[in-house]
Amino acid sequence: MVQEITLDNIDAFADKLVSVLTHKIVLLEGNLGAGKTTLVKAFFKALGAVDAVSSPTFGIANEVELPTETAYHLDLYRIEHPDELAQFGFEEYLYSGGFCFIEWPKIAMDFIPESHHLITLESIDTTTRKITFI
Repeated sequence: MVQEITLDNIDAFADKLVSVLTHKIVLLEGNLGAGKTTLVKAFFKALGAVDAVSSPTFGIANEVELPTETAYHLDLYRIEHPDELAQFGFEEYLYSGGFCFIEWPKIAMDFIPESHHLITLESIDTTTRKITFI
C-alpha cells in the first residue's frame, strides 16, 4: 500500500494500519524528520497505550503499556555496529511477543525475522508524507 497523508490525519491512518497488521514487528525507515516517531506514537494511540509515548533516541528502547501487553519502541539511529544490539538485549525485544516498532532498522536486518512489516516514510513537503506499507 502506498498513500500520501498529512500529519493532521496521521492518527486516522494509524488506526487503519493497525487493523491490517499481521506481524508484531514493524520496521520504519525514512530520513530525519520524515515522521517515523510521530507515526509510532499514532500506532500506540491506536493500540490503546496507557502511557504517553516519547522518542527513545537517547535511551534506544522504550516500553509502552498497552491494555493487554507491553510493546516496544526502538530507535537504532545511534547504533554504530551490530554487536551493540546484544548489549541492550535487542533480540529479547524482538521475540517478546509484543509489538515492536523499530526505527532505523538497517543495522539489525540480520537479526530481524522474515515475519515483519516495513513502513517507509518520505517527506513531500512540511506536512505531507508518502508512506509505503509492506
